[in-house]
Amino acid sequence: MSSGALARIRAFGGVVRGVHGGRNAIKEPREREAPRPVGFRAMSARRRSVATLAVLLGLALVACTDDAPDPGATGTNPTSTSPPVETESDPGPSPTPPAMPEDPPATSGPVATDCVNGWETPKAGSGPFTSPLGVIRRATGVRGDLVVVDMRMFEGPESPPSDKGYLLNVERWYVKLYARNDLTFQGRFLVEARTFGQGLAAVAPYDTNGFRSPDWIGFQFDSAGQEPRRYEGLPGEWSGVPYDFVRGGAGLEIPGLPDEVVGCLSAT
Repeated sequence: MSSGALARIRAFGGVVRGVHGGRNAIKEPREREAPRPVGFRAMSARRRSVATLAVLLGLALVACTDDAPDPGATGTNPTSTSPPVETESDPGPSPTPPAMPEDPPATSGPVATDCVNGWETPKAGSGPFTSPLGVIRRATGVRGDLVVVDMRMFEGPESPPSDKGYLLNVERWYVKLYARNDLTFQGRFLVEARTFGQGLAAVAPYDTNGFRSPDWIGFQFDSAGQEPRRYEGLPGEWSGVPYDFVRGGAGLEIPGLPDEVVGCLSAT
């Protein structure tokens, strides 16, 4: 498997955890135990002269006051490439009814160079319609009725393109919805399905449109087990390292969607 495809798989699994701690469909290997710090060697039992001890104490004092940087603080900051999304202590979006489109959304789109197979809205209640809703429920823990404002289903290649058979075609859903009984939960979601499973790939605030940076946020798996937290404009709580899904980031220098399907989100 190419390194690019592996990175996409890790990100695909990393987002699947939400309000109530849903688990990733793809398990990460157990984090290796960190090496135990090496302590000072025991001092020799033989007696040292007062002068030698004084020299040793002097060197110890110099070491304690050395201004050298902490080796543990020189690594790459995993959030340095993350989009400017800040945590909030308030419940998130104002609990008011979400804005609804003046006209019913379109239910299909034509084939184009940036939407190679076109797109369509699955029939309400059908398997292709309920499948992405189940993924969103498991990922976020949202309960109760979900009101779907818009949904599009489309297919296309992996990002970046791969010659592996199980990555040649990826099913994707764009879903805009809100929870009927919890108006703080409203957003836009991208769900992806590959041979090895389904997952929630990215989320964007409800009042955004199209496929633009930095609206769409993905969450990279974090082996440190970061506690879920709330982000401004996003529904629910999210764990992992946030990154710009449109442009890539958090170690994933690849766009979240390939050029062949970005047009499938036009006019959303």
